[in-house]
Amino acid sequence: MNIDTLLKLVGTERDNAMLRLTLARLLAANDQLEQAETHLEAAVGMERNYTAAWKELGKVRQQNGDSSGAAQAWQEGIRQARANGDKQAEKEMTVFLKRIT
Repeated sequence: MNIDTLLKLVGTERDNAMLRLTLARLLAANDQLEQAETHLEAAVGMERNYTAAWKELGKVRQQNGDSSGAAQAWQEGIRQARANGDKQAEKEMTVFLKRIT
């Protein structure tokens, strides 16, 4: 997928949390961490229980030197994962959280 193609979909009827997550991952891979974080925050705003977006938000914040923000994202992600019964996401974010605290 192309970043520009996905950016054209932002704000349209096709805009959703999965689009924002995909876009954020591409941006992060291109060291555009602040833009990636913005799209991940939009993703969790659209779908509060989207554990993949919480996990990625923590990663991006950590890469950007924001350990406190990463911890907050993973803590919320863990809460959402527990509520969803998403054991794998809960386990992964718990490990990430332990590494930075």
